[in-house]
Amino acid sequence: MLRLLGTRLLGMAVVLFLVSLFTFVIFFALQPDPAVQICGKNCTVERIDQIRSNLGLDQPFWTQFGGFLSGVFAGRTYEGGQVCAAPCLGYSFQNSLPVWDMVVDRLPVSATVAVGAAVLWLLAGIVGGLVSALKEGSWWDRGAMMLALGGISIPNYVLALLLQYVLVVKLQLLPFPQAVDFADDPGQWFANYLMPWVVLSFAYASLYARLTRANVIDTLGENYVRTARAKGLPSSLVVRRHALRPALTPVATIFAMDFAGLMGGALITETVFGLNGIGKLAADSIARNDQPVIMAVTLLAAFFVIVGNIVVDLLYGLLDPRVRTA
Repeated sequence: MLRLLGTRLLGMAVVLFLVSLFTFVIFFALQPDPAVQICGKNCTVERIDQIRSNLGLDQPFWTQFGGFLSGVFAGRTYEGGQVCAAPCLGYSFQNSLPVWDMVVDRLPVSATVAVGAAVLWLLAGIVGGLVSALKEGSWWDRGAMMLALGGISIPNYVLALLLQYVLVVKLQLLPFPQAVDFADDPGQWFANYLMPWVVLSFAYASLYARLTRANVIDTLGENYVRTARAKGLPSSLVVRRHALRPALTPVATIFAMDFAGLMGGALITETVFGLNGIGKLAADSIARNDQPVIMAVTLLAAFFVIVGNIVVDLLYGLLDPRVRTA
């Protein structure tokens, strides 16, 4: 297990390095001159040259990239004397704020949205898929799969606008979502995040229900499951130990990827509901071509996806005994 973890961490470092290099090339080497963007429209050539010198943009590419990497781990001091503490991801072109502080300030909102939605879609998807598999061909199975197909087909923004109109405008059961701290008012915190959770989890729950159903049906047809039933084991024990756990292995794989991706920001959901999370930050930065912020969000999303992969590899042995003996 330790050897596996060490290999995965080494691979994580390599992938992050390659992602950092790729994003740095895209956002700094192939984009318009950042010094011109920072300076604005009414700017002199001397001022542009000064900004370029202060940011080190007049240096060779590999020197710039090395400075960026060293700033992430050890901080960075720019030519003008401005100190950026580690982890330094630069400064926003729009408001001159440290990018790391902007990301950290928005991360709790995205984490709250992602965790709450993940709990909902896991419970609804796995339970719904399991019941459909055990009642294959019944009215429940057909109804649940039709609902799942509809959930996959409906875009997030359409469902969000529909729920806002019904629950907020007409019935006035929920407030319009805002970022409320749990410590300030747990009830208001739950009420404000409930609608984003439902919207974000609806499509995922539908997908997980269909996947769980298909996997459980396949597993129930395996020889070892028929042997367990022939031994007289209770049906609930056979389903729980011999059918459900192996069937959850592919579910765990896509869950890690989906959840990790959401930790990098749920762009559509956060934008529709006006929640100031990582996704909303990314959307605003793309609209303004704020390259340091876009690059930081890209690296953050890549980090979460890679960590999700490592977690999946470690969980495989817990979910499926065949992996432990392989």
